[in-house]
Amino acid sequence: MTTDQQPLGSPFSATSTAEDVMAGLDLSGVTAVVTGGYSGLGLETTRGLAAAGARVIVPARRPGIARAALADLAGCAVVPMDLADLDSVRAAAARISGSVGRLDLLMAVAGVMATPERRVGPGWEGQLATNHFGHFTLACELYPLLAAADGARVVVNSSAGHALTDIRPHDPHFRTGYDKWLAYGQSKTANALFAVHLDALGRGDGIRAFAQHPGKIITGLQRAMTLREQIDRGWVDEHGNVIGADFKTPSQGAATGLWAATSPLLDGRGGLYLEDCDIARIAAPTDPMDNGGVRAYAIDPEAAAHLWTATTTATGSTTTASTSTPATTSSPAGV
Repeated sequence: MTTDQQPLGSPFSATSTAEDVMAGLDLSGVTAVVTGGYSGLGLETTRGLAAAGARVIVPARRPGIARAALADLAGCAVVPMDLADLDSVRAAAARISGSVGRLDLLMAVAGVMATPERRVGPGWEGQLATNHFGHFTLACELYPLLAAADGARVVVNSSAGHALTDIRPHDPHFRTGYDKWLAYGQSKTANALFAVHLDALGRGDGIRAFAQHPGKIITGLQRAMTLREQIDRGWVDEHGNVIGADFKTPSQGAATGLWAATSPLLDGRGGLYLEDCDIARIAAPTDPMDNGGVRAYAIDPEAAAHLWTATTTATGSTTTASTSTPATTSSPAGV
């Protein structure tokens, strides 16, 4: 287990905002792709990057709504894309590759949470397909652009929800019974492991990857949940107003991802799980989910390599990394 997975003393914290993290930064000449960059945390991320001078490309399932949301931001472009449809993901990547020669930042912000059972592609579970397979394929397709930047960063939104479950090799697509929260947790573990192995493959091409937990924020991510579910969890009151004391604002929620994308403190580092604008500690297996930290299984290099192999088999996507895939010692988890 890497000893780098421990806080390094960032000057920012859980209460820092996107504006705090981006203050004084000049990203002129930087090109970024932000999935879901037109609503919730994604919109705050796009605003932060664009305000610093970056060119931001936003793949969007609802391109018309995305263009309207980004109309007042300079340097932003929208590309149609549905993460649950890998043909759509590849078409979006082709359009991006035809318009830019390099990509400095890939921010995988879009996602779904606790959705009703949905099957996509050849019967894949919908949350794993959207949150993991879609972003995996996008990163693979855009890999040559990331390598061309010679210093690119990939930031993948995970969640404290990864503590709900490790990858389920016996039944990753919940064919024996669907549980929306375990399906979400598995997809967030997959996001974290994806960053670990992408970093291992990409560092020889100057690509470093991070997973991050943005914190608890009420955004469109909760759209599949009823008001009663959110009330029962102590998140909101009867009118939908946020009451949880540990909830962040959208700007605070976007801060860790923007810190991951820009902080010089992370130069030469990668494959790490971040939270509250710092590297997270490794949590004990018995720690409550909301106490912070990352479970050891979500940053395990061998597990990450296994998942990568299985995801490549499932999706047909792969990178053209100059480094070779580290050897594994057991069969890959089936996905």
